[in-house]
This record gives sequence, structure tokens and C-alpha cells, in this order.
Amino acid sequence: MSDEEDDIILAELDDEELVQQMFDDLYDGLKEEIEEAVNILLERGWQPYDILTKALVGGMTIVGADFRDGILFVPEVLLAAGAMKGGMAILKPLLAETGAPRMGSMVIGTVKGDIHDIGKNLVGMMMEGAGFEVIDLGINNPVESYMDALEEHKPDILGMSALLTTTMPYMKVVIDTLVEQGKRDDYIVLVGGAPLNEEFGKAIGADAYCRDAAVAVETAKDFVARKHNQASA
Repeated sequence: MSDEEDDIILAELDDEELVQQMFDDLYDGLKEEIEEAVNILLERGWQPYDILTKALVGGMTIVGADFRDGILFVPEVLLAAGAMKGGMAILKPLLAETGAPRMGSMVIGTVKGDIHDIGKNLVGMMMEGAGFEVIDLGINNPVESYMDALEEHKPDILGMSALLTTTMPYMKVVIDTLVEQGKRDDYIVLVGGAPLNEEFGKAIGADAYCRDAAVAVETAKDFVARKHNQASA
């Protein structure tokens, strides 16, 4: 590593170079650099929504693609997502003020009896990275937790995660409860976790099984776009 590389002064880059540098810094999980760059773009008069979509989401899209293709692994993606979160923390209050368009919203949680959360956290972070609002219920969620959160937040998507074969069936309990209450069609239900597969997702009545965080983001975008198209048709 040469000295020159160490001494990139973000404020001296033009907008285009700065955004490219942010892509690199996100990829490398450099939170402080991302926060600094976000502030520089704000000072230059960039709209919060443009910083979110062009710089942060743009950068995380590259991270997501490389994760899907096996070039990046969970630790690197978590670092990138952490850097993204640093930038998001600055933009969130500003986005709320400007009423920026959102991709959609998602309630996500690991099911009852299961305390695994790395995969769920990764999905949540990457969904935020794609411009979704994410309400994370954490781990070990009984059906009531999901129902209360759906009632309160009225999200587009319900995401459930399980890492144990013993807790997988609980996803069906939640979906069956939605069906009983006549609310199943109100939500896009996405499920994921190591022991699951597509057949299982179909069998329990989920809209889709997502094998990893990158697929979850792509699937969510597709379904939400379809939902909006139907609504406007």
C-alpha cells in the first residue's frame, strides 16, 4: 500500500470521484470515511435521498452482488453494512423531514425457540441498504409479536428466519394465523434460514424462500414493484 493511497482527502475529490470512493469505502467497511463523505455531500447541497440511493445503495448493490457470487463473505458484508448504517444514521432524520420516497417496509424477526440472528441481521441491513424501512423484532418471536408488529407498522413485507429444523415449522403457525385472521393477502411473506428450501417455503404458504440476504433484497424489490403495479392498475 503506497502513501498516496493512505492520504486520499475526501473533501478534495469532485462529486463523481467521491461517490466512487464511497463505493470502495463501503466495500471495505470503513464507517468513519462513509460518515465523513455523507457529510461532505450534504454540505455540497446533495439531497439526502440522492446520497442514499446513488452513493450508499449504489455501493451496497456491489457488495450484495459479490456476496451472492461468493466473492465476499458474511464478515465482510457485516462490516460493509455497519459502514452503511453509519451513513444512514446521518441521513435518516433528514430523509424523514424531506419525506423521501421509500422502497417499502419490512417487519423481520427470528421465530420462537430460535436465537440465531446473524442471517436475519444481514437481511435487515441489506434491506435498509436497498432503501427499505426495517423493523427488526430480534429473536425468539412468538406469533403474537409478529401480529402486534404487523398491526402497528403495517409493512409491505413480513420476513421470518429460522436456523433450526425444530423451529422451522413455527413459520407455518404464523402464516396460518394470518390466514385465520383474513390478513394473509395483506403482506408479502418471505422466509429464510439454512435448513429451509423452496419446497418448504411453498408448503407453508410463504410467498418466497430466500436463500441469502442478496436474494432476499432482489425478491423483496420484485414483489413490492408488482404490488405497486397491481395497486395502480
